[in-house]
Amino acid sequence: MHQEIPDIAIMFVDISGSTSLYETLGNEPAYKLVTRCISILSDIIYQHQGTLIKTIGDEVMCTFSDACQAINAAIKMNNSFEDIFKTRLKKNLRPSLRIGLHTGRVIRKDNDVFGDAVNMAARMVSLAKPKQILTTQAMIDELTSDLQEKSRFVDKTRIKGKDGEFNIYEVIWNVGDMTIVLFDGPDSHVQCERLHLRYGRKDVYMDKDKPAITLGRLPENDLIVDDDIASRFHARIEYHRGKFVLIDQSSNGTYVFLDGEKPSFIHHDECVLSNCGFISLGREAKAGSPDMIRFTCNDQER
Repeated sequence: MHQEIPDIAIMFVDISGSTSLYETLGNEPAYKLVTRCISILSDIIYQHQGTLIKTIGDEVMCTFSDACQAINAAIKMNNSFEDIFKTRLKKNLRPSLRIGLHTGRVIRKDNDVFGDAVNMAARMVSLAKPKQILTTQAMIDELTSDLQEKSRFVDKTRIKGKDGEFNIYEVIWNVGDMTIVLFDGPDSHVQCERLHLRYGRKDVYMDKDKPAITLGRLPENDLIVDDDIASRFHARIEYHRGKFVLIDQSSNGTYVFLDGEKPSFIHHDECVLSNCGFISLGREAKAGSPDMIRFTCNDQER
């Protein structure tokens, strides 16, 4: 039996950098550290009257009956990680969190929850950078004035399967550290009006009318890369101020080959796609490899 329940807050928490922990520390120490992180997150969820739905590797999914409880829990999580790991681990080994939230109706079945609101929360965590809490307008509208004052609008995005654009907000939990926004920098002249991507026989086009796409292993992506090394939602490309920006959100990183330049590796970071070149998800493929995604800016042919 399944049951539709009233609006609740859904939160996804991803422990950023866990892959590098395994590579650096080894399996056993890294596993113990990730387990410790999950334990810290679970305690905070319960302290704020939340419900732990499930853990998926280094990701936690939980719900709260109240939006304010959820946001306060997210802030507490980031502060706790700063306090606990700052003096115990070297800077390059300190785990950090990417958090995404949304509120809405869900269907509860067998101690799990499903529905559009869950998908929206998952989209927010996929957009978040390390140490960043991202949420939606619906969530912000339910917060008290003091919590609303801790949030700021950062951008608009399109959600696959939904009409129109959605406002994205960042919740500021540490004024000294949280200066990152999805996109930053002064306006500049238009560099690329249209982007063409080709993977195998699949062509995808982007412009100001289609300003966002996702790349990854799952069929929900705009460009599906059927490769086990690619993450479920590996990366996204967004059009902003005349630029197409590739944003990696994967476990294994993304290689970008701009024609005439040395290849670049990005991991939970972003780069501007210009002129033409190749993108490779999770592996440094050779030129001409079927794993490569070819991209061309200002392409005029369909």
